[in-house]
Amino acid sequence: MNTLWVDCGYGLLAHTADGRLVVTDDYLRAYYARPELAPLPESCAKERALHQALLEAPRREVDAAEIAGIADEDARENYRVMLRFRSQLLAADTLEAFYAGIFQHDVGVPPLFIHQTVQVVLRNVLDGVDDGLEARAAELFFRKQRVSVKDGAIMLADDETVEMHAASGAPGNIGRLLKEVQAPLRTVELDVLDDRNAAEYWKRDERHDTVLDLSYARSGSLALCRVLARWVAHFHGVAVTVTPVREIPDEEWVWHVGLDAEATAMLNEIYNGGEIEEERMKRIIGLFRMDFSDASALRSEVAGAPVFLGLAMTADGTLRMKPQNLLMNLPLARRA
Repeated sequence: MNTLWVDCGYGLLAHTADGRLVVTDDYLRAYYARPELAPLPESCAKERALHQALLEAPRREVDAAEIAGIADEDARENYRVMLRFRSQLLAADTLEAFYAGIFQHDVGVPPLFIHQTVQVVLRNVLDGVDDGLEARAAELFFRKQRVSVKDGAIMLADDETVEMHAASGAPGNIGRLLKEVQAPLRTVELDVLDDRNAAEYWKRDERHDTVLDLSYARSGSLALCRVLARWVAHFHGVAVTVTPVREIPDEEWVWHVGLDAEATAMLNEIYNGGEIEEERMKRIIGLFRMDFSDASALRSEVAGAPVFLGLAMTADGTLRMKPQNLLMNLPLARRA
């Protein structure tokens, strides 16, 4: 069995009988060990004492006076943020419930913590999956991507990795080439994943240095469809099939969900009769059709109809997916 994202903290979590994730003391300790909280050589005695106390008893109450006694202002604020996050985690029965609650109740959780939560939930969703393409496609849910479109091919690379390699000027790296969108895309062996080399992902799953081909109906696009279906099944308990489409037929378009802010805005405008300029339309990099195995899973007014999904890059060629839209915006008869 392949391992996946060992550093995300999945191994520190417990499981409910129905496969949801439960926060443990060791999972909290991993957050206390983050650089934002780990004491520095110049940290004061009260900061060191609080950090050690939390490592020994991760759920202990911390009063305002303990934080106020820390000499460094940044450290004080970091503890306030972490303890607020901890209280939100522990108030939920499962990590999945915590994640859904972020968007239902508009609680202030740092984006970094949200992305980390998405990753560890996806690690749970993908447990037992041996397809490296699905694992790479899942990175879209929690890591910003850099998009390159050339001769009909849609290539996605990790934005942070692109920036890092562009800054270092490493010759021949696919990331630098993707950063220069106008330059011809050179495919480096094992950098662009496909059916033939998908197993390569497992050797570099935490390096974020592989490229996903999201071109229509290619293996990368189909892998993303499977991950989307797994995500919906995990959170909502409904079986769906997701397939790529080239366009949304007017006669079937009764509901849509944008998978990012750009796609949401464009689909809403088009659905409401607006006109989108051609250059902006070119930012759409994926359209998908979601069909529900049980029509009664949907509200009566849309039962039996597909839900269309859209994915689009921003004007600067990046993609930041919002997987929470599949929690909040599907027309389900009930929510799990």
